This record gives sequence, C-alpha cells and structure tokens, in this order.
Amino acid sequence: MAKPVPQSIETAGTVRSGCPVHDLKDMLRRAGLRPTRQRMALGWLLFGKGDRHVTAESLHEEAHKARVPVSLATIYNTLHQFTEAGFLREVAVEGAKAYFDTNTGNHFHFYVEGEGRLIDINNADLSLAHLPRPPEGMEIVGMDVVLRLRSIRRD
Repeated sequence: MAKPVPQSIETAGTVRSGCPVHDLKDMLRRAGLRPTRQRMALGWLLFGKGDRHVTAESLHEEAHKARVPVSLATIYNTLHQFTEAGFLREVAVEGAKAYFDTNTGNHFHFYVEGEGRLIDINNADLSLAHLPRPPEGMEIVGMDVVLRLRSIRRD
C-alpha cells in the first residue's frame, strides 16, 4: 500500500495542503483532467513518496505490487498528461528512455550508468557562466543538465 500524500506538496509552483485525496482531485481538475480511479491511484503512488524519479516501467511494477490494475500504455499516457499539466518533469537520458521527476523545480541531475538511476544535483554545486543567445523570436524556457557517472573500479 502506498504511503499517504504529505500534508503539503508543491506541484507546478502551488503548495497544496489538507486532505490528500481532495488535493489530488483538485490538482487533476485544475489541469482539466478527470480524476479517474487510475489517475488517482497513479497520482497517489507518484506524489505520496516525496520527490523521486520514475520510469513508466518502474511505476507499472509499483502499481502492480500495490494491486492497481493498469496497463503500461495507460501509465505512459498518464505520465505524459501529468507532464503536460506541469505535475511532472520529463528527463530524457538514454535515447527513447525517459524518467519522470516529481520535482518540477529548476534543478539538474547525475545519471548513474549501469544502474539507470538519477540523482538530483544541488543547484549550489553547479554554476553556468554563460548561456547562448536564443535565435530571433525565441526564448529559453528551460534547460536540462545531466552529468553521467560510472563507478570507479579499484583493483
């Protein structure tokens, strides 16, 4: 069984508090999404454990363990809907493989190769001296930085 949603969660820049089920329903309705059983169950699994990174496959496995009857296709659709609504941030790491981050704030990641794991980087630990000027008529709306790691073998 999933842990309850914390008394307050910050999603898409809005702090929500009070009854967790009510908060989740309100979040979905404000985004124009019906609070279906599957969306509610997936939202509960995603946001009830604090900030974390998931793949569609890992969420599918978690849902299966929690006895939430949902297909992998529905999970993909829901993750993309939640991303479009601003509840999640998609982080592309390896070609078609995407991670979904419940922390939508501005931050960067380490990616541990061989383990398929993302770790948040403290923004204070990274500085960027200069960003390129965007083309005429365009603006920078976000930036993803993923630093790849691998274990150092000590013989």
